[in-house]
Amino acid sequence: MADLDNFFKKLAKGVAQSRLAVTGAVISGVILPVLLLFTLLDVSGAVRNPYFGFINYVVLAPLFLLGLLLVSIGMLLRKDDEDIGLFTYEYIKEQLTLPGRFTRIRKLIFLVGGLGGGTLFLVGLISYSGIQYTNSVSFCGQFCHTVMEPQYTAFRNSPHSQVSCAQCHLGTESSWSAGAKLSGIKQIFAVAFNAYSRPITGLSSNLRPTRETCEECHRPDKFHGDKLYVKDQFLSDKENTHVQTLLLMKVGSGGYQGRKAQGIHWHVSPNNRVSYRTTDPKKEKISEVRLRREDGSETVYLSESPKAGEENGEMRVMDCMDCHNRPTHVFLNADEALDQKLLVGEIPTTLPHIKKVGLNAIQQEYASLDAARREISDHLRNWYEKNYPQIAATRQDELRQATAGIFQAYRENVFPAMRVTWSTYRNFIGHRDNSGCFRCHDGLHKSANGQVITKDCDACHIILAEADPAPDVNKLLQENLRKGKNLVKDDGKP
Repeated sequence: MADLDNFFKKLAKGVAQSRLAVTGAVISGVILPVLLLFTLLDVSGAVRNPYFGFINYVVLAPLFLLGLLLVSIGMLLRKDDEDIGLFTYEYIKEQLTLPGRFTRIRKLIFLVGGLGGGTLFLVGLISYSGIQYTNSVSFCGQFCHTVMEPQYTAFRNSPHSQVSCAQCHLGTESSWSAGAKLSGIKQIFAVAFNAYSRPITGLSSNLRPTRETCEECHRPDKFHGDKLYVKDQFLSDKENTHVQTLLLMKVGSGGYQGRKAQGIHWHVSPNNRVSYRTTDPKKEKISEVRLRREDGSETVYLSESPKAGEENGEMRVMDCMDCHNRPTHVFLNADEALDQKLLVGEIPTTLPHIKKVGLNAIQQEYASLDAARREISDHLRNWYEKNYPQIAATRQDELRQATAGIFQAYRENVFPAMRVTWSTYRNFIGHRDNSGCFRCHDGLHKSANGQVITKDCDACHIILAEADPAPDVNKLLQENLRKGKNLVKDDGKP
C-alpha cells in the first residue's frame, strides 16, 4: 500500500511540476466523464442527431487524446529530474529482479496495467464508434445539411434507401475508406468557409471502381431476360386522365456463364469492350465510339460533325454508370414528379385541371422553399377562384391536399439554396431530350465502312402501348408474339 501511495504522490508531483502536464490533466479529467456519457448514449441509440455525434467524436474525443498527450510530453520535458527514476526502465527492471520486490509492487503493476488497458479500451471504443458515425447515413446526409440536402432527399426516395452511403461509396477496403476520409476533411473545410460549388457537380476521385461496387449486389451473371415496364402518366386535361405506357425491356445478358451477350446488357459483356471519347464533363456529347470484339477486331464509329478539340477528349471504357448515372440520387423532372404524387393520391385527381395547374406552378423559379410554398399555394387558390369559384369555396380541403402534394413534388427535386433546378441532374436511363441512349444511338455515329450505330427502338425495347388509358397487358403480349416480334436482338453490333 505504501508503494501505491508513493507512486501516486510522485506521479502527482511530476504532473504538478509541468504546466503542460497540468493543462493536459485538466483537459482530460474534465472531458472524460462527458465523453463516456456521450459515447454510451450514442452507442445505445438514445440520441440520434448528427451534430451530437460530431461534437462527441470530432471535438471531444480529439481533445481528450490531446490532453493525454500533453500530460505525457509535460512529464518527459519537466525541468526537475527528481524522482524521474520512478518512470525509467532501470527502475522497473530493478523492482522486478530484486527478491521479494515483485510481491510488494504487484498491486502497482495491476493498477498501472488496469489504467493502461482501460485507456486503450476507451480509445478503441471511441475510435470504432467515431468511424461508424462518420460512415453513417445521418453524418453523410444531414451534418452538412444545406450542401447535402438535395442528394440526401433523393437518396431517401430511391430504391437504395436501405443501403448505407458507405456501402457504395467506401466499401470494406481500408484504402478507399482512407482516401474518402481525407477527401471528407477537405469538404468539411469547404463547407466551413463557404467554398463549395452550387450545385455540387462531378464525382470525387476517391470513389471505388463502379463495377466493383455495383456487382457486389447486382450479379452480372443474372442480367438476363426481358422485363415488363409500366409507366404511369396523367394528362394535362380537365379529367387528369390516367394513362399507361407499356414497354417490354430487353434487359438481356452480359454473356456470362456460357450465355450469349444480348439485349441492353450486351454493352457490359467481357466479349464486347465498348469505349467512347468525350470532352464534356457531364458526358453528354460523345464524338467517338470504339467496339473491340472477342477476336480482337475493332470498329470505330465517329460522329458526323465532330467539333474542334473533341479528338483530344477523355477515352473511357463503358461501365454501369454510363447508363445508370444516377442509380440512387435520382431527380425527377416536373412532369414525372407530379405523376408520382397523383398516382399515390397525394394530389387528388378529382380536381379539374390539377395536373396542368400544378405543372405550371412548380416550373416557376422561386427564391427559397418558403417562397415556393407560399407562391404555389397562392397560384392554385387564385387559379381556382378565377376559373372554378365554386370549387375554391366548397372544396378547400381538397385544394389544401393538392397544394401540399404539389409542393412536396417540388421540394423533393428542386433546391433553390443549392441552385438545383428540374434540369440540373440529367438521368441517362432512357433517351429524354436526346440524351441518355441517344448520345451514341443517334444515327450519326458511323464507321469508315459505313456501319451506323443503330437507332432502332426495338433494339432495346418493344412498345406494347403508349399513353393508353386502359391497356390489356396479356392481350398486347399475345398480339406481339403472333406478329413474330423479335424479343432478343443479337447481331454483334452496338
